[in-house]
Amino acid sequence: MSIRQDIQPDPSVEDRSLAARNFGAWRMGFGRLDGEELLAAMVQRAFPGQIALVSSFGAEAALLLAMLADIDRQVPIIFLDTGKHFPETLTYRDILIRRFGFTDVRSIRPNNATLSQSDPAGDLWRSDPDHCCHLRKVLPLTRALTPFQAWITGRKRFHGGGRTALPAVEYVADKVKVNPLANWTPDQVNTAFRERGLPGHPLVGQGYPSIGCATCTRASAGGIGSREGRWAEQDKTECGIHI
Repeated sequence: MSIRQDIQPDPSVEDRSLAARNFGAWRMGFGRLDGEELLAAMVQRAFPGQIALVSSFGAEAALLLAMLADIDRQVPIIFLDTGKHFPETLTYRDILIRRFGFTDVRSIRPNNATLSQSDPAGDLWRSDPDHCCHLRKVLPLTRALTPFQAWITGRKRFHGGGRTALPAVEYVADKVKVNPLANWTPDQVNTAFRERGLPGHPLVGQGYPSIGCATCTRASAGGIGSREGRWAEQDKTECGIHI
């Protein structure tokens, strides 16, 4: 197994604007699809060679990865290696990569110079979690997505908060975002895990229904999709990559 640390060069402005020019047609043509049908349409018809899946390898990640593996194992997988992940997440990532046989997995890390200047002790998450997420997730993802016109997320409406009205296809920051599981329910996710025989994240059984960085994730009594344990006791519900 090999995880790439590099990204492709910046495309032209003309190429990037394709997403803006054609978004309405893509949403009308594919926005009513769901799950694997939507995923296949966007990967094979709308954005062949121009789309990536961003995965946290968290609690529900295996399902979307399994769907994509059935469609095209060469689609790039972007993993934001913040340097703060649970060891269990890194192990789970490696297990899923081997299982599904993805050929282009990109582990994207924060800029070392930026961290040395803004978070030299590695404890910025204590005093300013928003800035920490910006340095370790938002900026690296922006860089990693530069070559692509579209990207795939695993967000779902039942996660709550600002996701309750999540569309299947959206246009944000000159990129089309595809949310194939936006309309899925917890029962559908659980059933699909069982039917496909997918391994669960090892922390789910320890009371972690949503899993991010180890520094800012706590066990929670919430059910599948609950984000109660993320940034517990703080007025924060998103890392910023979807805002």
